[in-house]
Amino acid sequence: MALTAVPVGFVAGLFGIGGGLITVPFLYYIFGLLNIDPNYVMHLAVGTSFAIIIPTSIVSVITHHKYKAVDFEIVKNYGIFVIIGVIFGTVFAAILKTKALVLFFTIIVFLLSFYLLLIKEKQKDVVIKIKLHSRILLGFLVGFLSAPMGIGGAIMNVPILKFFGYSINKAIGSAAAIGFLIAVFGASGFLITGNFLKVSIPQSAGFINIPAFLIFIPITTFMARLGAKTVHKINKNRISKIFGLFLLIVASKFLYEYFKI
Repeated sequence: MALTAVPVGFVAGLFGIGGGLITVPFLYYIFGLLNIDPNYVMHLAVGTSFAIIIPTSIVSVITHHKYKAVDFEIVKNYGIFVIIGVIFGTVFAAILKTKALVLFFTIIVFLLSFYLLLIKEKQKDVVIKIKLHSRILLGFLVGFLSAPMGIGGAIMNVPILKFFGYSINKAIGSAAAIGFLIAVFGASGFLITGNFLKVSIPQSAGFINIPAFLIFIPITTFMARLGAKTVHKINKNRISKIFGLFLLIVASKFLYEYFKI
């Protein structure tokens, strides 16, 4: 867990993703090796990931804000609809079996990786105002899809904000802030649903594993600061391609896992 926390924190700061895309796969393997009830391995990985994202995203947002790369207006106007989506998505995730949850995760990540690999960074950033109906639809979808995946939603919010004209740096910073909101409500949801289903998992509160949370936090928060500083020194177009490739690798690995279950 300690070794895993190093890349998780760095990538969280680098891409504004909260680290869930790496945390969930690694925790899934670790909990599997610890003989956790197979019906709830993915749920525990997702719930614990959300808890870890909360402090990690705070550090990431503070660092991005120093580079003026967080648009708090979009966080406020768009984030409320994301939160509603998270609440519904958490309930949906609780009734899914592990295999279905893994396939769901894989398909979404594949689609987003192709988008980022194919998109071209604009020479000039012209931000288009996101209309209310778009904020409602996209916000709800991002929240709903993030909940079963244990992620801060940036893999969807970064491409969405880029589509509306944000630079990759500002899209990442703002997505990190929205990710904090997703993590708070996601972690709360998995804590409540785990208790509601009366699952009995050692050293866990609901679907949140306490030792994993305590091991990850000091390392991920430190590394997130380094990652957030690094992203502002890299060519913008290159960041999009690195992000897309990273998602493609994660999705491929999870597709392999799906056929093994």
